[in-house]
Amino acid sequence: MNLIGDHTDYNDGFVLPLAIDRWCVVAAHGSPTVRVHSLDVGGMVEVAADGSTEPETAAPGFGRYVAAVVRELAALGRPPVGIDAVLASDVPLGSGLSSSAALEVACAVALADVAEWEPGPLDLARACRAAEELATGVAGGIMDQLVSISGRAGRALLIDCRSLELQPVPLPDDLAVTAVHSGLSRTLAGSKYGERRRACEELARELGHASLREATLEQVGDNPLGRHVVTENARVLDAARALEVGDLTRLGRLLDESHASLRDDFRVSTPELDVLVEELVAAGAAGARLTGAGFGGCVVAACAASRASSVAEEAAARYRERVHLEPTVFSCRAVDGAGPLRPPS
Repeated sequence: MNLIGDHTDYNDGFVLPLAIDRWCVVAAHGSPTVRVHSLDVGGMVEVAADGSTEPETAAPGFGRYVAAVVRELAALGRPPVGIDAVLASDVPLGSGLSSSAALEVACAVALADVAEWEPGPLDLARACRAAEELATGVAGGIMDQLVSISGRAGRALLIDCRSLELQPVPLPDDLAVTAVHSGLSRTLAGSKYGERRRACEELARELGHASLREATLEQVGDNPLGRHVVTENARVLDAARALEVGDLTRLGRLLDESHASLRDDFRVSTPELDVLVEELVAAGAAGARLTGAGFGGCVVAACAASRASSVAEEAAARYRERVHLEPTVFSCRAVDGAGPLRPPS
C-alpha cells in the first residue's frame, strides 16, 4: 500500500509505500510444465516452463500474469523448471492495494525457489513489473513489485524511482495506517492511467527533461499534471521526515494535500473517494488520501493508534449512508516482503 506518492513512480520520482499483511500464497513443487490452480477464482492455467507460451493466449484471466512472469524470468536466465501449484490471495482485487503485483511476485518467488535459482531482489522486481506490462498492455511503474519484495516489518520504504535506492523509514508506535475500500473497483487498463502517463512524458520532453523528476515548480506551475508530480515528490520527502520525528499532525496535513492534488490537478479521484476521505478526516483521522492510481479502489488514512477503530467505523457508516456503497476497512501492519515459506522440519 502506498502511504503517499502517487503517479510519481513512472516520472522517476519518490514514493513511500509499505508491504502490508495481506497475502498471496503459492504452494508449489516441481513439474514438467507450469500449472497453477487458483483457489480464489477457480480454474487452472498451464504454460511452458521455458517461457515460450504467449501470455495473451493463456486462460483463464489470471493465467496471463503467470505466463508473463514465466517469460520474463526465462529472459533473465531462469532454468526451464516447471511447477505444479495452487495459489490463494486475500489481497482485494481492483482496490489499489497491488493485487496484481502480489500475484506476480508470489509466482516469481515460487518459480525461482523450485528451480533453485536466485536472482537479486531488484532483478526480480524489474521482471515482475515487465510481466505486468506484458500481461495487461499498461506500462506501470516498479513501486508495487519492489515493495512487495523488499518491504520491511514496522517500516515504510522510501523509494527513489530513478536510482531505485531504498530507505526504510520506521513507523511510529502510536500511528495506525488504515485502508478503506470505497466499494468502487477499478482497473488500470480501463482507466485513464495510460493517458495521464503519456501526458507527463510529453510534458517532460517539451521541457527538455528525461522525466518530470527534473522539473521545477516554476517550469510546471501552469500545468496541473506537472504541478502535481513536482509537489507530490516534495510531499513524499516531507512525509518521510514527519515519520522519522513522529509528527502525526504534519503527516496528516501532507496526506490531505496529496489527495487535493490528485483530485484537482491530476484528476484521478472520484466523488466516492472524495466523500470517503472527507468522512475519515471528519471522524478524526489526522489525514487521508486516495491510494493507488485512482479512479476507484482504496483510500488510506493515518490515525492515532488509540482511535483507529472508532474513526474507521464512524467514517464507514457515514460513507455508506451518503453514497450507498459498502466500504471495507483494512487495518494495515507493515511486514517483510515476499519470500519462500518452509514447512516445519
